[in-house]
Amino acid sequence: MKNLKFTILIITALVLTSCFSDRDDNIISASEINDFIWKGMNVAYLYKDDISDLANDRFSSDEEYANYLNGFDDPELLFESLIYNRETVDRFSWIVDDYLALEQQFQGVTLSNGMEFSLRQVTPNSNDVFGYVRYVLPGTSAESAGLQRGAIFSGINGTSLTVDNFRSLLTPDAYTINLATYDDNGTPERDDDSVTPLTDTVSLTKTPYTENPILINSVLNVNGSNVGYLMYNGFTRTDAFETELKNVFANFKANNVTDLVLDLRYNPGGSVGTATLLGSLITGQFTGEVYSKLIYNSGLQANNTDFNFSNEGGNSLNLDKVYVLATGSSASASELIINSLGEYIDVIHIGTKTVGKSQASVTLYDSPDFSRNDVSLLHTYAMQPLVAISKNKNDGVVPSDGIIPDTEVSESISNLGVLGAINEPLLAEALFQIENTFRSPNSYQNQPEYLVGDSNDFKPLRKEMYIDINFK
Repeated sequence: MKNLKFTILIITALVLTSCFSDRDDNIISASEINDFIWKGMNVAYLYKDDISDLANDRFSSDEEYANYLNGFDDPELLFESLIYNRETVDRFSWIVDDYLALEQQFQGVTLSNGMEFSLRQVTPNSNDVFGYVRYVLPGTSAESAGLQRGAIFSGINGTSLTVDNFRSLLTPDAYTINLATYDDNGTPERDDDSVTPLTDTVSLTKTPYTENPILINSVLNVNGSNVGYLMYNGFTRTDAFETELKNVFANFKANNVTDLVLDLRYNPGGSVGTATLLGSLITGQFTGEVYSKLIYNSGLQANNTDFNFSNEGGNSLNLDKVYVLATGSSASASELIINSLGEYIDVIHIGTKTVGKSQASVTLYDSPDFSRNDVSLLHTYAMQPLVAISKNKNDGVVPSDGIIPDTEVSESISNLGVLGAINEPLLAEALFQIENTFRSPNSYQNQPEYLVGDSNDFKPLRKEMYIDINFK
């Protein structure tokens, strides 16, 4: 088999469409796209051995194969029929009808109005949903509108948010949020919480935007010791962003940082290479040793890959402990940091349980070898089937239901705090454990997140983990 160069990803979004035509708007038969789908899944799907229709001896003749393909009017229906246990095992494979838009997002370019938010149920098991602003991206519609962290909204274009409608309401490129107030009634219980709509509204418009994953970096002086703080919101692998990351650690090193708080609470994932770089910058004493590895299906075992700590020279901090802030919005490569780095140094996880994603998927194109080269001009479909599972050096995987924190501290709507400030609850807990100062962990009243989604759910490639690899 030829060497195939792919981009490996961990992703959550599922994009479906029943419309397909060529680039000259000429309708093409579903079976032409279906042929690409079946063959790609037959080669690369992680759970191929569990799907009888993907067996190499499934069809006894070309006619039987053609009849099978023609039995699916829509490519998406065929794709879904080949997914292994969609609800419990493979929650992440997906298909797109426009790989051109997909490729833009590999470089961190998405449509954004700048409002990064979380969505929660008002009360446990409630159908009512509200959102709160986590942070605002500079140079965006949200910043121009004056939105700030902690702003509450309960509706879009006058329609109240619910578990059933929030995805459709927040998908358009332009919408108006209906602001609200949140009241916990002075109790830690969620049953008596309420959200009250206001008359105030804010109109927002999405435009192409490249987000710098480094939102905040600072050196905090705590009882005479220098503590590095890095809020890192995406493992976007570009030369510019990786250079900037190295520069942050060079600054930490120059300021004699002795402890590090790595804030991944909103980080949905990204490049395994960048995650390896970050682990190497945090440590430095494990150069060349296995950091993490990817394991493929039974027919692709020759592609099993080890990712080793890199030599970052004077930029590495050589720490033997790191404090990681992670929550229910932390996924894939963020979880890889905890799972893989924890086999070498103490990783203190502060926050809430993470998403639970350790599988990887690959971009498959309709070409002779499924790579981007010589891609078909008849359509722009591409697939992201799961093809591998990520493990640490001792073959441990991220639990499918997420990583449980060492110390649970949830974001309280009534006390979000200022990101990067020493009294912000999650950071304050880390600083307490580092220097036994500020507030005791017992002073926090933790509440279940009841998280139903966040702004990254509306950016198809955000919750991902990817690498470049040559399949053999």
